[in-house]
Amino acid sequence: MKKTRQHQLTQWLKTQSTLAKRWLRLSMLLGLCSGLLIVAQAWLLASLLHALIIDHTPREQLTSSFIWLAAAFVLRALLSWLRERVGFIGGQVLRREIRRQVLDKLQQLGPAWVQGKPAGSWATIIVEQIEDMQDYYSRYLPQMYLAVFIPLLILIAVFPINWAAGLILLATAPLIPLFMALVGMGAADANRRNFVALARLSGSFLDRLRGLDTLRLFHRGQAETAQIARSSEDFRRRTMEVLRMAFLSSAVLEFFASLSIAVVAVYFGFSYLGDLNFGSYGLGVTLFSGFLVLVLAPEFFQPLRDLGAFYHAKAQAVGAAEALETFLNAEGEQIGQGTLTLDDAIPLTLAADRLEILSPQGVVLAGPLTFTLPANQRIALVGLSGAGKSSLLNLLLGFLPYRGSLTVNGNELRELNAENWRQQLGWVGQNPHLPAQTLRDNILLGNPQADEPQLLQAVEQAYVSEFLPQLPQGLQTELGDSAARLSVGQAQRVAVARALISPRRLLLLDEPAASLDAHSERLVMQALDAASRRQTTLLVTHQLEDTEDFDQIWVMDNGKIVQQGDYASLSAQPGLFATLIAHRSGEL
Repeated sequence: MKKTRQHQLTQWLKTQSTLAKRWLRLSMLLGLCSGLLIVAQAWLLASLLHALIIDHTPREQLTSSFIWLAAAFVLRALLSWLRERVGFIGGQVLRREIRRQVLDKLQQLGPAWVQGKPAGSWATIIVEQIEDMQDYYSRYLPQMYLAVFIPLLILIAVFPINWAAGLILLATAPLIPLFMALVGMGAADANRRNFVALARLSGSFLDRLRGLDTLRLFHRGQAETAQIARSSEDFRRRTMEVLRMAFLSSAVLEFFASLSIAVVAVYFGFSYLGDLNFGSYGLGVTLFSGFLVLVLAPEFFQPLRDLGAFYHAKAQAVGAAEALETFLNAEGEQIGQGTLTLDDAIPLTLAADRLEILSPQGVVLAGPLTFTLPANQRIALVGLSGAGKSSLLNLLLGFLPYRGSLTVNGNELRELNAENWRQQLGWVGQNPHLPAQTLRDNILLGNPQADEPQLLQAVEQAYVSEFLPQLPQGLQTELGDSAARLSVGQAQRVAVARALISPRRLLLLDEPAASLDAHSERLVMQALDAASRRQTTLLVTHQLEDTEDFDQIWVMDNGKIVQQGDYASLSAQPGLFATLIAHRSGEL
């Protein structure tokens, strides 16, 4: 990673810290108080030893000093605990806020944009990479300031006692952050590569897990297993590279800290022998001064040691920040985030004028389209694959941006409140998604307040009752992951029941009978045909026989509506619809 990029990511991380500024400042204040206690503790300890050994003061006269020393130990431990607790809360607040930003951005960009990346990558960003920022905010960032303030406090205490010892500490201190920075830049770069590899590995593994049946069907199991093994080995090597850099950074820190403390000890040793007679302002080196400085010397470097111990947290955070910052700054066409709500008493009428449907990146998927969808009409949308039918449905669901005009009861769609608009929509797609645990909960998902008669009516109308006796616990049967207990046709009927129990003002059907056997297809379409007569309906289908009773048929080709009319009129005139019918009947 280039130094400029690393600096940008570090600045981004620090900018995010303002979200929990109060907690981080409190953590630094507690650390500073702990530093003051270190000086007080060393001063009391040196005074006690000097009084006992040099002045031969009776121990009874030093009781108060012993009590103060014990209190300093206890208070310092308490402050350390409080600081850890406050730091954790600060990191938790930041993680929650960053996770909210990511989820808001995902909602803003829309599901179509999200589908461009493997699901495992999103799981890594939202869970693992945000979690890896905890130690940076709770420990490293406060420690970065304490690594400056606490040594300054110790120097303020040491210089009046012995200026030579203070100069030794002052001269050797800059060596540690200098060499740590040199090693740390390599560690941050290695950690960034490690995060990229982890995101790819997570996405790859989850995608292969989802497609396990397909891989087995095409005898690709062994090949994919070998590929995962190679990717895992590559990730292991990258992880060991990060650990090697971390150990090197720690070794550099310990070497220079030990060297500096040794120089201080040698200075005082020769001073006590009478070979060195400078540094103590002409008063001579006493046991008090020597012991005080020798006790404070390790504490002088301890904040730098702690900073070094937490430096891997910075490397982790910088590596995680690259993906997060790139995503949060990603540009895409904005999905509507309006505030208007619709009057439930007025039937829905949709009107499009020179409407262009866009991809999240701004590429035109379909259009220009000009149409009117009257209230309580049943419209069938047909055409070849790729004509733009599903794009129109995704636009109505609020998943895609657009240019031009698309109004609902005179209100521009992008100006409507997304949640309120989706409350008007019922939807049944090609691949039923049943996220709840039991069959009952999946049917009631859109209308949890429905009573038992309503539930049983939906079960009957969607022909769920046909396979219900085969389930061990009826409606209380747990369906398993991805509704594994049900066939595709049965799961689709459950999705239809869910749409029936919570009728909406606009029903969107995206090839609901695709991939079903003939029996399931007949039952699903019968149920949806009955439901569509009670609400405005837009059906996308390749089964032209399902459109015979619809009020209008819109024929799409290359992103445009090229024909409109009912089944009888369109089949009688030359055009794409008649060609599709001919293909279906085998005349061509």
